[in-house]
Amino acid sequence: MHVINGQRTPGTGPEFVRRSPATGAEVARYRLASPADVDAAVTAAAEAFPGWKNTTPGERSDLLFALAAGLEARAAELAELESAQTGKSIRLATEFDVPGSIDNARFFAGAARQLTGLAACSYWPNSTSMTRREPIGVIGSIAPWNYPLQMAAWKIFPAVAAGNTIVLKTSELTPGTSLILAEVAAEVGFPPGVINVIAGDGQSAGEALVRDERVVMTSFTGSTAVGRKVMEMCAAKGARVHLELGGKAPFVVFDDADVEAAARGAVAGSLINGGQDCTAATRAIVHRSIFEDFCTRVTELMNGVIIGDPADEATDLGSLISAEHRDRVAAVVDRARAAGAQIRCGGTIPATASGTEDSAYYAPTLITGIGTGAEVWREEIFGPVLVAMPFDDEDEAIELANDTVYGLAASAWTTTTRRALRAAAEIEAGCVWINEHIPIISEMPHGGYKASGFGKDMSQYSFDEYTQVKHVLIDESPDAHREWQDIIFTTDKERA
Repeated sequence: MHVINGQRTPGTGPEFVRRSPATGAEVARYRLASPADVDAAVTAAAEAFPGWKNTTPGERSDLLFALAAGLEARAAELAELESAQTGKSIRLATEFDVPGSIDNARFFAGAARQLTGLAACSYWPNSTSMTRREPIGVIGSIAPWNYPLQMAAWKIFPAVAAGNTIVLKTSELTPGTSLILAEVAAEVGFPPGVINVIAGDGQSAGEALVRDERVVMTSFTGSTAVGRKVMEMCAAKGARVHLELGGKAPFVVFDDADVEAAARGAVAGSLINGGQDCTAATRAIVHRSIFEDFCTRVTELMNGVIIGDPADEATDLGSLISAEHRDRVAAVVDRARAAGAQIRCGGTIPATASGTEDSAYYAPTLITGIGTGAEVWREEIFGPVLVAMPFDDEDEAIELANDTVYGLAASAWTTTTRRALRAAAEIEAGCVWINEHIPIISEMPHGGYKASGFGKDMSQYSFDEYTQVKHVLIDESPDAHREWQDIIFTTDKERA
């Protein structure tokens, strides 16, 4: 269940049983990566690095274009596997996850040839200065289970486009599509050891990867609590770290907004991937004058969502990642209900979605009647749950939007240019959508403020994470003497 040095390799760790999140039935049984497997993968990446870093940008670009074509040829297979291993609807996998990952490969294939720095120029007498942008070495990346293929793409493509080699640890729950990506990379000509993918848990495989002295940078996507531990381990060895962590995205609806557009955006933005998305709309902050209209329409739309078999094209909302995770989501909603919150819709495990307790379905849920100290307001739920709160004026709306430790994404809904610009400027988040929520674009950076981490995925900005910049100064003076050296010493001839 691993791809190390270009070859499928069985793990040597404990056996792991994967159950379908939609039915609870056993679908796979495999051995996880042990620390020995991590060592083998890092060794392969370290041995491949000297050769890979000396390939030209054009050579790396050609391979990434070939990889994109290889993934596209297997798009249907990738979508089916992504849906089966995560429980997300086949429509989401087919129309969002897989094409987005292929587009990302194509973007970085082009971006590989645009690794530019400061133009050569004279900044010091009789000299020319220039910058070189160079790869940093072996990258250790840890990806979550919610978007397995896309997260693999976001981490692998910029790293290898810049000339690094990589070991990606996938979640033990969802390794399938990342392994196919690594296999396709080997098939189209990526040298062995450049792209390695292992499936393992965080305590064993993840920690071994982060602590390995040969891993010069760790890119981690996951919870804020684990991200802080990763940062501590990287600090101990003086290595770089890139973190994309949790979110609690505000969805601000001003009184001049198109209520229908906002309601539809809130439902789509809160239910995408079952709400298991750090950028998902989770806190609707709505002007009091339209609050009830908004909540009524959101309730109608949520009640119309078709919950069912992820493989069925008619399904809008599949299952969550596991029955255990479903129970955590349900417990948060139950505690809010017990504390007096109003559950406008959902708040239940739907009986019609599956006939077993092990299936991981949860109904779309809208909660109102809570205060800013409520758990559902403050904590990331990571499920199909939206909370809504009214506001009275613009200042209050911005204050409520920023009333969170997180800062990954946000949206504001208004037809007023001034309000749109103010929201874009004052909401503390790495991405602020206006009259939209969720679109992710390969050409644009993705990353957080505050407890949502730092560093960027996608776009040309991601190369700042995966490269180091070197200043090169070429002296052009025809004389041995340099005036600045007189500060340090003066020759006898010059004294005379």
